[in-house]
Amino acid sequence: MAIEYITAGESHGEMLAGIIKGIPAGLGVDSRFIDGELSRRQLGYGRGERMNIERDRAKIISGVINGTSIGSPIAILIDNAARDRADKLTAVRPGHADLSGVIKYGFSDASPVAERASARETAMRVALGAVAKLYLKTFGIAVESRTVAIGKVRAEALDSYTDINARADKDAVRCIDAAASKRMRDEIALAKERGDTLGGVAEVTASGVVAGIGSYVSSDLRLDGLIMREVGSVPSVKAVEIGDGIDGSTVFGSEFHDRIYAAENGKYIRMTNRAGGIEGGMTNGERITVRAYFKPVPTLANGLDTVDIITGKNVKAAALRSDVCIVPAGGVAAEAAVALALCSALSTVLGGDTMDEAIERYRKKRSAE
Repeated sequence: MAIEYITAGESHGEMLAGIIKGIPAGLGVDSRFIDGELSRRQLGYGRGERMNIERDRAKIISGVINGTSIGSPIAILIDNAARDRADKLTAVRPGHADLSGVIKYGFSDASPVAERASARETAMRVALGAVAKLYLKTFGIAVESRTVAIGKVRAEALDSYTDINARADKDAVRCIDAAASKRMRDEIALAKERGDTLGGVAEVTASGVVAGIGSYVSSDLRLDGLIMREVGSVPSVKAVEIGDGIDGSTVFGSEFHDRIYAAENGKYIRMTNRAGGIEGGMTNGERITVRAYFKPVPTLANGLDTVDIITGKNVKAAALRSDVCIVPAGGVAAEAAVALALCSALSTVLGGDTMDEAIERYRKKRSAE
């Protein structure tokens, strides 16, 4: 059975809830690790006032006994400290779900839309993604991220893909390039001064994945499709890139595709990784690289022109409590999305009622590479 998840809860409701099912029995589930991931989501220069209110902690209420999964669905709760829900929201925000949600569900104001469409939902996704990361870790798979761009400021390419999170988390915008980080913070400060917002790009990598996870035989099994769906569903993500897909659309095939060579041990090697570790919907044994492109947050301190859906008059959009830039935290949410997609694909291949069974099957795949 494939690992699957679902979340529930509103931004200013009592709590967020989530269930992840399909985790075999025998996985060590460390609540401190989950809480650490939730803390990482709250990092980042440019975050809003809510980060001073919330101190997210995960409460595991089922599926884990004495720190070990028992094979049943794992349910997690996160309390909301901020519960000051708006009475009405009628000056709908351009770029947000407000107006489309009102039309779809027939609401007289957009506050119910804002409650669920809010990026607050990603707190639970990060918690469930932490469980997914613990599952992947047993196979030697690590999922990490860094900020590669904010606004027009772009970081240099990495010279090493080791300990990405440990290095990125030390920086205010989770950028490993110190010079670029300074310019990014300057851009965020300028946006805040103007009552504006900024988007950017986060890069997620997954290392240690064997070849052959995912499949080309059916569209719903293609790993690139699974990853794009999960990452693309993170609020504010407007584009998802795997490998050098965007640049690859502008060059000849002879310049893009990763040539394959025979290694002395009878294995295969590639000297480049422009495909980002996925070919034909399957992993090819190289490092998976995914980039999430975040639009600027649609809630601006200086609201944009819009319409009040009750009066029909032209007004300025509501200026609710929000962030100036969510890219640093967005990278952590995108990590969770990639981890959850990988878990789904990997568990489809491995199955197993227990972690010991799954680990043994993965070992055989590793030896067959």
